[in-house]
Amino acid sequence: MQTAIDQFRTSLGYVRNLRAIHDALKVRTTSALDLSDLLRAQLVMLVSAMDRFVHEFARHGMLQSFTGARARTDAFQKFSVSLTGVLTGFADPTRQDWLSNEIMARHGWLAFQYPDRIADAVRLVSNVRLWERVGKLTGQNAKDVKRQVSLIVQRRNKIAHEADTNPSYPGTRWPIDEKMVDDSIAFIETVCEHIFTLVR
Repeated sequence: MQTAIDQFRTSLGYVRNLRAIHDALKVRTTSALDLSDLLRAQLVMLVSAMDRFVHEFARHGMLQSFTGARARTDAFQKFSVSLTGVLTGFADPTRQDWLSNEIMARHGWLAFQYPDRIADAVRLVSNVRLWERVGKLTGQNAKDVKRQVSLIVQRRNKIAHEADTNPSYPGTRWPIDEKMVDDSIAFIETVCEHIFTLVR
């Protein structure tokens, strides 16, 4: 589990490095050079960092559950594996790599970005009422926390899948600024750190 949060923190460093590049270029160039795509790239990388964190968090937690190092949840016990994986596991019960591979194969196509999907992943390793608990830690209710995560992911999707274009005004893009990006980074960082603290 520690590995997952360490990777997330490293990924956030990459996100912040993009901002440093943005800020350095901003003071050395004129406003004729549009640097807003560096801010957009930060949002894309931010959501990617969260997604990877949840993937790795679930995988490491499930491996701990498998070895008995953590309690097994109902969701964990209902997790499907292939017969190839089962046969590999029976052939050498001391190995865990087969389960790790099964988790990656089953989760590889999933995006753990929206709140319900994140909660599904967490349920594989913990019965914590995730968004209620995260809300209490952030001083918000669960609905507001989930809404904020969803808004950040939706904006990332506009950037990644729609070139951040505003269909109401052809030829223009949705506005973005440093504060919006900074607020998003701070919020996602807080959410992921709380998930780690609550479930580890």
